[in-house]
Amino acid sequence: MTRMTRRVFLRTTTAGTGVAAFGILTRRGDAAEFTWRYANNLVPAHSVNVRLQQAMERIRQDSSGRIEIQVFPNNQLGGDTDMLSQLRTGVIQLFNLSGLILATVVPVASINGIGFGFKDYDQVWAAMDGALGDYVRSAIEKSGLFALEKMWDNGYRQVTSSTHPINTPEDFKDFKIRVPVSPLWTSMFRRLGATAMTINFSEVYNALKTKFVDGQENPLSLIEANKFYEVQKYVSLSNHMWDGFWTLANGRAWATLPGVLQDMVAGNINEAALEERRDIRKLNETLRDNLVQKGMVFNTTDPEKFRGALRAAGFYAEWKEKYGPDAWAVFERQVGVLG
Repeated sequence: MTRMTRRVFLRTTTAGTGVAAFGILTRRGDAAEFTWRYANNLVPAHSVNVRLQQAMERIRQDSSGRIEIQVFPNNQLGGDTDMLSQLRTGVIQLFNLSGLILATVVPVASINGIGFGFKDYDQVWAAMDGALGDYVRSAIEKSGLFALEKMWDNGYRQVTSSTHPINTPEDFKDFKIRVPVSPLWTSMFRRLGATAMTINFSEVYNALKTKFVDGQENPLSLIEANKFYEVQKYVSLSNHMWDGFWTLANGRAWATLPGVLQDMVAGNINEAALEERRDIRKLNETLRDNLVQKGMVFNTTDPEKFRGALRAAGFYAEWKEKYGPDAWAVFERQVGVLG
């Protein structure tokens, strides 16, 4: 397992100032030696949280109670940007976050979300478990955070709408779509002609219900889990982005763990991520039928039309320049030349 040493992390993170306490306790009686918070924005029933709870119990047992990690799902500790700030200051010690949102701090972390980049899951996992994942983790470490090796699957993202299906790039004209707080999302949908509006995930349902936006884009699992079918009619199977969650640790908190506990925590969480990937794969086989039964109408798009529109609009050239030739070369070795 690749992991940054405690010495390197202490050296790279102690230069900062104003770091909050990490909730690390001195062992007294039955009290845990380390008490941590692990946050995410997903509902408790989502496979990520089901698998996390199992992993946290294994960690507690394997460590003989030396470390207790409490999971806070469903934005209990704030929206994504709030929780990322808490992670960086040490109020939260562990956090599941999309690389596309992490890009506000680590720009290259959004590269996995390049529009219509990955053609299938074989490409996704070869890249993110391989050279591209290594490249991104190295950049994350330089920001004072630590990323575990295995990403969780948030799935291919699909567009939903309350007004009309999206079949071609022209259907995005004057379409108000909610996107996460990420420049890559905003750039892609604006290049396709949509009005992209950044809204934190915890506020999406109300934005759809009040018609503040016409639609949104998320994997089918989140469309169902968050009951977007109550406020959206159409699902356009665009597969426009693959998105996953990094497990991020506060760098200084991670460095304080003895090596044996680092390996124990990372090993159990990485295994839980692999289990969640299998869960999502099985779930995707049934989600479409479930959403149809709830009244949603599906259509399938041609990704080449959208890829061509983005190429003509200069989207790929723009992001190649932003990421730099080295990162782009690593990416294109996995997905082929985009333009």
